[in-house]
Amino acid sequence: MMRDWLAIRADATPEATALAAAGDVDSARSYTELNERVEVLAGRLAARGVSVDDSLAVCSETRAEFVELAHAAQRLGAILVPVSARLTAAELAHRFDRVEPTAVVCEQGTEAAVTDAADASVLSLDEPLNGAERLAGIQPEPFDLPEWEQNDPLVVMFTSGTTGEPKGVVLTVANVLASATASAFRLGLRRDDCWHVTLPMYHMGGLAPVYRSALYGTTLSVQRGFEPAKTLSALRAADATCVSLVPTMLDKLLDVGTMPDLRFVLLGGAACPPELLERAQERDVPVAPTYGMTETASQIATALPSEARDHHDSVGNPIMFAEVTVVDETGAPQEAGETGELVVSGPMVTPGYLDGAGTAESFCNGGLKTGDLGHRDEAGRMYVHSRADTTIITGGENVDPSEVRDAIRAHPKVEDCAVVGLADDEWGERVAALVVLADGVAEAAVSADDIRHHCREQLAGYKLPRTVGFADELPRTASGTVDREAVEDRLAGLDS
Repeated sequence: MMRDWLAIRADATPEATALAAAGDVDSARSYTELNERVEVLAGRLAARGVSVDDSLAVCSETRAEFVELAHAAQRLGAILVPVSARLTAAELAHRFDRVEPTAVVCEQGTEAAVTDAADASVLSLDEPLNGAERLAGIQPEPFDLPEWEQNDPLVVMFTSGTTGEPKGVVLTVANVLASATASAFRLGLRRDDCWHVTLPMYHMGGLAPVYRSALYGTTLSVQRGFEPAKTLSALRAADATCVSLVPTMLDKLLDVGTMPDLRFVLLGGAACPPELLERAQERDVPVAPTYGMTETASQIATALPSEARDHHDSVGNPIMFAEVTVVDETGAPQEAGETGELVVSGPMVTPGYLDGAGTAESFCNGGLKTGDLGHRDEAGRMYVHSRADTTIITGGENVDPSEVRDAIRAHPKVEDCAVVGLADDEWGERVAALVVLADGVAEAAVSADDIRHHCREQLAGYKLPRTVGFADELPRTASGTVDREAVEDRLAGLDS
C-alpha cells in the first residue's frame, strides 16, 4: 500500500522545484507549495462528493491546474478521467455515460459543452459563464486519506478513435509506475531535469510527465497551448532539459528559431519523416523517436538520439520490462526482418478496457495486439510500418499504405502525404493520397498524374493512387496522428 505520489515526494524533497516559472506559471513552486495547493483542491473536490473509487473527469487544455487536479484525484483515491477539450457535447455525454463521473472539471472554453453533457457537478477552473460552479470558491471539507494498491485504477483515458469507436483504457498504479521507471532507465535522469509539456494532458504524451516528474523529483514546465515562438521562449525561461513533441510541432519550432540546449526531444504520436529527423540532427537537436500507446501508459520503444542518427527509420529497442513480439496472421512469431503485427506485454500494459469492451479481442497469448505492422532487426530494433487495419484491398490485392506513402514522399517536390483506401464500386477500394507539397512549390507545379508517374517506377500498377488531392497540411488529431477519417472526407468525391 502507498500514499499518493505527490505527498511522498513533498516529504522526500520539499524544497525542490515542482513547477517552473515559465509558460503557464508566473513564479516557481516547490513541492511543498504544490502539495499545499493540492491539499486545498482535494478538499474542495471532496466538498462536492469526490471520494475513493469515484471518477473525476477533467475537460481542459493543458494548464498548471490540470497538474494539480491529477494529484488531487490521487490524494482522494479517485480515478482521473481526462477527456478531450475538443469534443462536442454529444461526444462528451457518450464518455460521461461510460465513466459516470461524480464531478467534471472544465474551463471557460469547454464549459458550455460540459454543462450540456454532464449529469454531475460541473466545476470550472475559470469564472463560470454557463452555469458551472467556480472551483476556487468552494469551501474545502476534510477527507480521509486512501491507500493505493498496485492494481488500483489510476486513470481512464479514451483513445482518439481515428479508426473506430474510442475505447476507455484503464491504467493502474502499477502501469504508470512501470512506464515511468522504464522511461528513466532508457532516457536517463538528472537532478536538474525539467520536462516541458505543451501536448494536451488529455493524451498520454501530455499526462505522463505529470506523474513522472513527481516520481523523479524533477521539475515540470507547463505551457497552455502550443505556439512555436512562445514555446521556444518558455523552454529557455524554464531551463528545460527535455520536451515531448509530435513531428509537426518540431517542424514548426525549427522554422521559427534556434532550439535551446536539451537532453532530448521525445518525438512520438506519429511517424517522424526522415527529412525532419535529418533536419533536426543537422541543427544538433537531440531527437529521441519513440513509439507508444495509451494502452501502455506511453512508451513501448524509444531510440536514444545517438541511435537515431544511425537508424533513421527505427524507434529503437523496447524499453525495460516491455516485451515485443512480431507475429503473423496466425499468431506465430516472425523472424528478424519479417513484417507482422507488433504484440507487447509487460507491467505497463493495461489490464483491459472500460467495462471489458473489446478487451478479449485486443489480447492474445503474447500480450496486447497493437494493431500496428512492423518488424525488428537482428539487433532487436523496432521499425513501425503502418496500422494493420489500414491495409487497402483493391481488386483482391493487398496494399500497404505506408509503402505508397513512402514512394510519394520520395518525390522531390513533396513534403508529406497520407494514404487511405476509399470505397470503389468496381475494385472494392481504391488507393487515395492527400499530398502536402514542399515549401515554395506551387500546387499548379505538381499534378495527380505527376505523382502517379513518379510512383510507377517503385510500385505495381494496382498500388498507384487513383485519387490524389493536395492540402497545405495533413489533418491530425490532438495527439499528432494523422486523422484518417478527415483525410478520407477530404479525398471523397475527387476523381483524380
